[in-house]
Amino acid sequence: MLPNHRPRWGQLDTVLLLLLLCALGYLGMRIHTGLEYRWNWQVIPQYLVRYDPVDGWVPNLLILGLFTTIRLSFWSLLLALPIGVIAGLMRTSNHLFNRLVGGTYVTLLRNLPPLVLIFIFYFFISDQILPFLNLGEWVLAAPHWLQQVATLLLAPSDQLEAFIAAIITLALFEAAYIGEIVRAGINGVETGQWEAGRALGMRRWQVLQSVVMPQAFQRMIPPLAGQAISTIKDSAIVSVISIQELTFQGMELMAATYLTFEVWITVTVLYLLLTYSCSWLAGKLELRLQRTSPS
Repeated sequence: MLPNHRPRWGQLDTVLLLLLLCALGYLGMRIHTGLEYRWNWQVIPQYLVRYDPVDGWVPNLLILGLFTTIRLSFWSLLLALPIGVIAGLMRTSNHLFNRLVGGTYVTLLRNLPPLVLIFIFYFFISDQILPFLNLGEWVLAAPHWLQQVATLLLAPSDQLEAFIAAIITLALFEAAYIGEIVRAGINGVETGQWEAGRALGMRRWQVLQSVVMPQAFQRMIPPLAGQAISTIKDSAIVSVISIQELTFQGMELMAATYLTFEVWITVTVLYLLLTYSCSWLAGKLELRLQRTSPS
């Protein structure tokens, strides 16, 4: 194991930083002088928040798109976790049938382009299955407070079916990768842990539940955090089915204002803030688990 030394700032780091700053400054100067583009940053804030005479300051297009991205990613990840855990457990099962089913699901979903899956599941789920449930009509017939809750947690009634189809599609896609994370975490636990549990008279599922999974979970935290961030980034593809998340709102705003660079730089910063927050929280959780776990 490599020694865990605290990194130190040296002269070479200073030189490299200065060279990097000089390169960035030169690049910025060349862009400013050579790019025939009129920057117009002062109009961007009004697309983040706007003033309403009744409600005061309220979110505008980009922040509303960010909220939709958060809701979409949250529900997709919440649905993907149990599906992925089941797929991972099936891939480590002693029964051949379970291994075949889990392996087929993971292999199929991981080797298909997500954009193709979006179209397949959207036209199958949203056009063939969800219309029979009449979810939009149920929401419209519900009390006003329940409609507000559904809009806050999911989407407006006219977008509900497409939003649910996007959640299911994204969840099934991400669950395939979570299944591989779970499988690798379980297989990473030493064989002696299994043997010790069996020596105590525990059944396989008891060893898995009480001995293996607690150890595997700590190893899964970093890749699961990475998958959560990947879910946020992958949510951008549902813009092709008119889900009004951050990327969709960015495209609409760019088409209306022609502020290409300003809009996409702002969208990039919003995505970066969201994904970095998830990474920071995952790091805190991993550090806390390391402190509380027995040495």
